[in-house]
Amino acid sequence: MSTTKWTIDPTHSEVSFKVKHLVISTVTGYFKKFEGAAESTSEDFDGATVSFSADIDSIDTNQKDRDNHLKSADFFDAENHPKLKFEGKIAKNGGDYKLIGNLTMRETTKEVELDVDFGGVAGDPYGQTKAGFEIEGKVNRKEFGLAWSAVTEAGSVVVSDQVRLILSIQLVKQA
Repeated sequence: MSTTKWTIDPTHSEVSFKVKHLVISTVTGYFKKFEGAAESTSEDFDGATVSFSADIDSIDTNQKDRDNHLKSADFFDAENHPKLKFEGKIAKNGGDYKLIGNLTMRETTKEVELDVDFGGVAGDPYGQTKAGFEIEGKVNRKEFGLAWSAVTEAGSVVVSDQVRLILSIQLVKQA
């Protein structure tokens, strides 16, 4: 069985997260700089190995003060822990896909399981072969050492512990 190597096409990919603020609204953020790769032995990506990293310093919530707070020691501590990392495998069960592996933030590693919607494989106008994936799941930020918390006078939590991860990933087949 031959192995096919793929790399993330950052131009056609997006890495985002959503977290509840004050329990009443949602804040969306993005990692603007990231890279990743996959190696597969089948066209349906079952059993493919995946590696991914995002630069913490590239975090963007469209609000500079909040971005700086997220990069601080209260959350990601970008100065000491500059990357978020993931290593795992894609598992197919019937028509359902899961991405299962180790997510590392702030040097804390936990196994996570994310839902995957495999969009298929297609050729682009430039002769490249692309594969598309929509990946979603939830993690508890406090389990990774992102423990800053505050409560309002009325008792509302300022930032939820649960964070939704939402990735739209396009891979490019390597020659």
